[in-house]
Amino acid sequence: MQGLVVNDIVKKYGEKTVVNHLSFSMEKPGVYALLGTNGAGKTTSIRIILGMLLSDSGEVTFNGKPLDVGTVNVGYMAEERGLYPKATVMDQMLYFASLKKVPKKEAAKRIREWAEKLGLTEYFYPPKTVKNKKPKAFRAEQLSKGNQQKVQLMATLISDPDIIVLDEPLSGLDPVNTNLFRDVIREVSKQDKYIIMSSHQMATIEEFCTDLTILNRGETVLSGNLNEIKRSYGRVNLLIKSDDNIDSYIEKNNLNVIEKTPGEIKIKLDNEEQASMLLKQLVADGVSIVKFELTEPSLHEIFVEKVGEVHEEI
Repeated sequence: MQGLVVNDIVKKYGEKTVVNHLSFSMEKPGVYALLGTNGAGKTTSIRIILGMLLSDSGEVTFNGKPLDVGTVNVGYMAEERGLYPKATVMDQMLYFASLKKVPKKEAAKRIREWAEKLGLTEYFYPPKTVKNKKPKAFRAEQLSKGNQQKVQLMATLISDPDIIVLDEPLSGLDPVNTNLFRDVIREVSKQDKYIIMSSHQMATIEEFCTDLTILNRGETVLSGNLNEIKRSYGRVNLLIKSDDNIDSYIEKNNLNVIEKTPGEIKIKLDNEEQASMLLKQLVADGVSIVKFELTEPSLHEIFVEKVGEVHEEI
């Protein structure tokens, strides 16, 4: 099979199974989400996919051959951040590019482009001053956490990889840098790349990913196309906004209110017929209705339903 295929991966540590028969495939470029709480087995799965860990059984293939990061261009942004603190960011980026066999002239060009795109130009190319006519690029330890994260994203993408793995890429970023990272991911996702993303920010997953797998204690609890999964639940969320008090209608119909603010009420339905019945009652009694919206459950709601607990990461 063409594309990226993870087939029946199993990993045990002693008697503990941390990944139990994980399978999924990306037959064409796109963004695939691998989700789970801490301890679900995501990081172990990613390390196996990248060949950093050996599985006890199963295989990972790319375009019909075992995935070998020595021959397939892969970029990996690990959840555990880390740069060489005393080395300049320029030296590190040239080094990372050389590991991926990017010619030095091409690497310099890409570094300049990415530095401008990520707002890092002053750290890679500090301006000359009267006292310092040959300034050195900044060392990693001189950068803020957010800027270090940008440098690591640059290191992940500098070789123009075919397969990209982003493990919690937005973790700890401020809103401005979060938007910047999302813009970069959006741009890269349009370039025929195979991207695996793991994130606890479900809104980001919904924005980028068409297919997903949710893990819980090493087990696959949900897998498939996100839109199809949401449709299978039906439109069971009802959002109501009214100028009148409708508490008595909610109580009479024994509806489950899951969130109530001064401006809006969110109700979890058993089926869409409950919404129709409520709407008929409100209209018949002349109740002012500002908003009456049925929606599918969010990925966050589906995730919590399937997983629930939080465990220690493995």
